[in-house]
Amino acid sequence: MTTHGPIQAVPPAFLDALAAVRRASCRKEISLREIPAPARLAPYALALSADVYERTPRRGHGAEESHGEELATGRFVLLHDPAGSALWDGTFRIVTYIRARMDAEMGNDAMLGSVAWTWLLDALNESGADYRQAGGTTTRVLSESYGILANRAETIDIELRASWTPGDQDISAHLQAWADMVCTFAGLPPLPSGVTALPHRRLS
Repeated sequence: MTTHGPIQAVPPAFLDALAAVRRASCRKEISLREIPAPARLAPYALALSADVYERTPRRGHGAEESHGEELATGRFVLLHDPAGSALWDGTFRIVTYIRARMDAEMGNDAMLGSVAWTWLLDALNESGADYRQAGGTTTRVLSESYGILANRAETIDIELRASWTPGDQDISAHLQAWADMVCTFAGLPPLPSGVTALPHRRLS
């Protein structure tokens, strides 16, 4: 968490938002942890990192699952400026990022970007999150290998950067919706009813 000034001066609205973050119930497949928040975007900020890994069982008695290939990763940043922002249309702003890898065939689907953006809005609506002023971009990053790595298949990373203004300090629904979306980018079922699936196929 980033704050400007002593912790005693943290606005009650931001403390309420942090309490809502702690109340959020996210899928067990996602690994969440707090990371350093950006210091220049707002006087108060909280940043979380999310990762979804392929789970592989360990061998032996009492085996547990261990981390395998990373399926998706993301960042969730909550910003608060008590003075408000005309651009935000409020005193809070949520900024997010998600990245997942897929093979070139699926990554070249012309509808991939619009589906990812539609999924964001559907996830927020399904969770009951009150929001406004949503905006974002989707990017496809092609990776090609040469030389001694020339036998590697082409891959494409899909990246979604988005931000929106929450309607109140109850951030739990927003975090839950975003965490579910990270899992969907990772290709994990099931999807909430009525949500469009990303065209996604795991790399072999």
